[in-house]
Amino acid sequence: MSESPANKLTDSLLEYPCEFPLKIFGLQQAGFAQAVMEVVVRHDPGFKPATMEMRASKNARYISLTCIIQATSREQLDAVYQELCDHPLVVMVL
Repeated sequence: MSESPANKLTDSLLEYPCEFPLKIFGLQQAGFAQAVMEVVVRHDPGFKPATMEMRASKNARYISLTCIIQATSREQLDAVYQELCDHPLVVMVL
């Protein structure tokens, strides 16, 4: 039997392993980039911190970091998103 459309919605559209960009936003404060990097490296030990892109908001109140990780599973992505979202310096993760 073929899968129902409802079951297909829970299947991943990604094929693992793959490169996956994370965009992390936080207030411009000392230690933000370091804290994000430590979380990302915990979930992707091969992540190269030198590839992290940083951009300040127009008024320099916020900063966004883009990290491209090597995603190996949905569980890994869920875990890194959860840990980043739970971090007190992080405002939002996309």
